[in-house]
Amino acid sequence: MSEEKRRPTPEEKAQAAAEARAKAEALRKLREQEEQGAEAAPPAQEEAQAQAADSQEEVAPVAKPVSEMTPEEKAAAKKAAAAEAIAKAKAAKEAKESAQQGDGASSAEGADAEAKAKAAAAAKAKAAAAAAAKAKAEREAGGSPADGGDDDAKAKAAAAAKAKAAAAAAAKAKAAQATGDGAEAAETPKAPSKNQPYLDKYVLRITEKFGKEVLEASYINELAKEVPTLVIQNERWHEIAQFLKEDGQLAFEYLSDLHGVDYEDRMEVYYHLYSYKNRQSLAVKVKTSREQSSVPSVMDVWNGANWNERETFDLLGIHFPGHKDLRRILLPDDWVGYPLRKDYVQYDEEV
Repeated sequence: MSEEKRRPTPEEKAQAAAEARAKAEALRKLREQEEQGAEAAPPAQEEAQAQAADSQEEVAPVAKPVSEMTPEEKAAAKKAAAAEAIAKAKAAKEAKESAQQGDGASSAEGADAEAKAKAAAAAKAKAAAAAAAKAKAEREAGGSPADGGDDDAKAKAAAAAKAKAAAAAAAKAKAAQATGDGAEAAETPKAPSKNQPYLDKYVLRITEKFGKEVLEASYINELAKEVPTLVIQNERWHEIAQFLKEDGQLAFEYLSDLHGVDYEDRMEVYYHLYSYKNRQSLAVKVKTSREQSSVPSVMDVWNGANWNERETFDLLGIHFPGHKDLRRILLPDDWVGYPLRKDYVQYDEEV
């Protein structure tokens, strides 16, 4: 804050008023002594002499009464009183400036201290953020942060536990081999499927009627609710389909699903049959080549195969000899190619 804008304190005002009163009183007494011719030197002169001596200013001492002073001595005494008043005023001004400078320095020091504190806090926050970012990057990279002693300890403990377990397993296997008990260490064979008896029944009935060569494979499809599955020769499929429906022990009178699959090296047609009489399911697969895709139609066995065979022909190009109305069902008759084949190339790029 500048000196012109700073307001004097009450103490400074009181000091300035006291100095003004002292100066006025000294001048008044000096005039009275001059008029009355007092013999004793006025206290103001004595005080002026003491101040002049302290400040090492050369002021002529007043040794004579005013009445005995020559005009020159009186002029010197007045000059000394005026110098004393000026010195007091100068001292008061210097004290005032010192106080103001002290306040300014205190304010500046306070501002500097506050700025330093803010800078230190900002530096600490920046360092903490950098440390957190570094720790996160190390964790993402698989490393351990500098202050991640607990994580390092846990990782080491886990690694030690794994090594210990591996050593124990190796020791157990070695001991089993040495004692001839390796069979006990082998994995327990999986229990047969609950549908295995049904599969055995279907295989037995078909092989008794047509021979074993008509079945290319038979298994429990664990990926499809453990449904019994048969892979039947393409050439014998139509007559076996009739047998599956008409045989009293099998009675698969309902065809619930029929669709084709492109395996790149071959085509397959999948059938899902259901027997309401026995409450049992059966899946049948029939293979065919990709170049001359053909599977005998079973539309005359299960009428529901009509639209399914047309859709399979429309999208995969598998022909069904024996179908009464084999034509496209989803795409127009002039469509080029079969969209669900894995080697399908779009004929018209604008479509």
